[in-house]
Amino acid sequence: EKGYAIVSSPDDADIIVINSCRVKSVTENRLKAMIKILSVKFPSKRIIVAGCGADKKEIFEKTGKGLVFLSSHRVEDIVSAVEDLRDKTGIRKEEKLLRPKIRENNIVNITEIAQGCLGNCSFCITKHARGDLISYDEEKIIEEIRVALNDGCKEIWLTSQDCGCYGIDRGTDICNLLERICAISGKFRVRLGMSNPQFIKLFPERLALLFRHEKMFKFLHIPVQSGSDKILHLMKRGHTADDFRKIIDTFRKTVPDVTISTDIIVGFPGETKEDFEMSKLLIEEIKPDIVNISRFGARKGTEAAKMKQIPAEISKERAKMLASSVKKAAKERNAAWIGRECIIIVDEKGKKKNQWVGRNESYKPVVIETERDVMGLFLKVRITGAGQTHLKGEIIEE
Repeated sequence: EKGYAIVSSPDDADIIVINSCRVKSVTENRLKAMIKILSVKFPSKRIIVAGCGADKKEIFEKTGKGLVFLSSHRVEDIVSAVEDLRDKTGIRKEEKLLRPKIRENNIVNITEIAQGCLGNCSFCITKHARGDLISYDEEKIIEEIRVALNDGCKEIWLTSQDCGCYGIDRGTDICNLLERICAISGKFRVRLGMSNPQFIKLFPERLALLFRHEKMFKFLHIPVQSGSDKILHLMKRGHTADDFRKIIDTFRKTVPDVTISTDIIVGFPGETKEDFEMSKLLIEEIKPDIVNISRFGARKGTEAAKMKQIPAEISKERAKMLASSVKKAAKERNAAWIGRECIIIVDEKGKKKNQWVGRNESYKPVVIETERDVMGLFLKVRITGAGQTHLKGEIIEE
């Protein structure tokens, strides 16, 4: 709207914008490497570092020359940053809604519903950058979704640092928001973003019932992080392993086809062999569809960084052992879909010619083949095969 053009390659850009994340040390290191490479390759071009990394600019100032930093709380100042190439000072919270968008996928609209969180995890650096929970106005969220649907979007992804605590600062909750979104007219599906057990345990039955709505993807990303209550206490997670079990049990009884995605950190300070076995046994018991395994990496400025660290070779071996259990559970869960029929939304092209990928009601990726352009269509398919990460299907009805 201000007359600038977005280009697809740094080679064609006058100014390069890097959107950063500091949640893991490995991500921060990749960011440093990227800044260094771009600074060397394009010495005459200016680089704007945006996102969480910009909130700790001293970490990157020595990495590249002439960097401009745009705080994660100052997204609307991107035009000013481009125009005068100077850092903006001060922090002002803003609702990142109803702004101009260039979507990577025209079928998907990503709507941020809040920033910050109510947690106080001992290992998390994101809280330092994002701060306490600020839930966005429901009316603006609803309006943004309506605009996206008018633009042709078929999937609405709700995102924030923790969707489970949305609304608590406003005297409401995520269930009320989802009820309003599902009441919007149109044919689309909603994916709820990561939601911590600490808050989901307050209303599991009500949320599970909402997941039965035809417009909701039956997909719950709920990070447990450990199967040991001792480790969960050290992490300051605000839930126990049994809290997690009860939530999963409630959802699977109410929504049998729900896809469960969770996260596990291995090698957290103080984690003994017995603590790790509890995590492994929890995964083997619950059999989540998706498990994101992370080896603990201390983040400077967090409580966990001050604790006695576990040798890297131990956490590496534990991650390898857990991955084996995860792979087995994922294959088992996916195999149960073979022979079934379901409705998918085609939302991306496949890796091969005439190949497409759609998501069924449980947000399972289904690979199909057809010579026609079926992007954005709702198709009825029969599942003919299953792997660890996806299903295979054939079109039986449009």
